[in-house]
Amino acid sequence: MSSPSHSEQRLLEHFMMLSIITAFVTIGLKSYAAVLTGSVGFLSDALESGVNLVAAVVGLIALRIAARPADKNHHFGHGKAEYVSALVEGALIFVAAALIIYTSIQRLISPEPLEQLGIGLVLTTAASILNLLVGLALLRAGKRYRSATLSADGHHLLTDVWTTLGVLVGVAAVSLTGWNWLDPVIALAVGANILWTGYRLLRDALKNLLSASLPEDELVQLDEVLRAFSSHHGVVFSPPRTVESGRHRQIYVVMEVPQDWSVAQAHEVADRLEEDTNAVFPGAEVFIHVEPATQQQRGR
Repeated sequence: MSSPSHSEQRLLEHFMMLSIITAFVTIGLKSYAAVLTGSVGFLSDALESGVNLVAAVVGLIALRIAARPADKNHHFGHGKAEYVSALVEGALIFVAAALIIYTSIQRLISPEPLEQLGIGLVLTTAASILNLLVGLALLRAGKRYRSATLSADGHHLLTDVWTTLGVLVGVAAVSLTGWNWLDPVIALAVGANILWTGYRLLRDALKNLLSASLPEDELVQLDEVLRAFSSHHGVVFSPPRTVESGRHRQIYVVMEVPQDWSVAQAHEVADRLEEDTNAVFPGAEVFIHVEPATQQQRGR
């Protein structure tokens, strides 16, 4: 199992540190806005940023665990630690949503006037812009380096941006209309949106912990590699099996070769297949099982 390079690992950890710093700043801005205005909508937004902070810390730990090489107890490495991080983040989101919904119902029963909304709107807008920039950066890095942790954190930050936008529109509406009941209603909507985000994170993390195959587009690429190799070398492949494990990929291939080939010849061709596969999937661990072709396959 190939491990990420030291420079790549440091880069990914720097992205998570950026997420942690961003979470601290946005918590401060949103909490101050909530205190100044008395808005439960701003408070719900600050609570979600608190979840971002905990999730980023857990994500950083998961990245470091996932980078460990294979050992006697983990023969295929520790890549799935990143999915555990996503599970923790999803669970934390459910806790935050429960707090938001409880607080919102209390405020809906007993509405209170909001104060200094102008300053609150400015502070929360600044926090949202910061989350947007960092979230996009995390998504790009997560896709480039195949990191489930960075991708999950990036999606969460962008969800936070949409949440904040809804809160801003709602609180602005309260300021214009004087309808104080809108504030807890907005917070309830935020809580429902966060619940949906948590559900998706848990669903995707569980799917990958159960050894999901490579994404559909990568399976198509693998089929193209095998088809070209088969026609060039006169071998036959059974349908490949694949596993995605964080940043790591395992590919299992059964290659049927002519019965008159020697072991050395079959081994040489298998090495070429491994090279061709790694050219398309850098760092993937390729398992090739060689079998003699059946009578039916030889007659083709």
